[in-house]
Amino acid sequence: MSRIIISTTDAPQAIGTYSQAVRAGDTVYLSGQIPLIPATMQMVEGDIAAQVRQVFSNLAAVAAAAGGSLNDCVKVHVFLTDLVNFPVVNEVMAEFFTEPYPARAAIGVAALPRGAQVEVDCIMVL
Repeated sequence: MSRIIISTTDAPQAIGTYSQAVRAGDTVYLSGQIPLIPATMQMVEGDIAAQVRQVFSNLAAVAAAAGGSLNDCVKVHVFLTDLVNFPVVNEVMAEFFTEPYPARAAIGVAALPRGAQVEVDCIMVL
């Protein structure tokens, strides 16, 4: 099966050896996004809600570049440096997704790139 690399300037460029997303058949694997502003590659300022909102905005841009939307996601992984912030993830996620919601996992981690408090990746089926 061939792989198609998905890339957009509407989301932060990769800061390592990975693609923003890879499509294999009807499945698109979106790499983890942290709250970087695409135009500046700097972390968004503000509280955890601002970080989560930026992360989902970045993912939405990659999903659109792949020909879909976040509502095409079937699995979401949320990585948090403090699981006490999980209710904020729920609130902000409701701004970006409609029911039926995708499957989801929340993982507490010690640290994330660039000092981010949240990172999210997902799998989308078109």
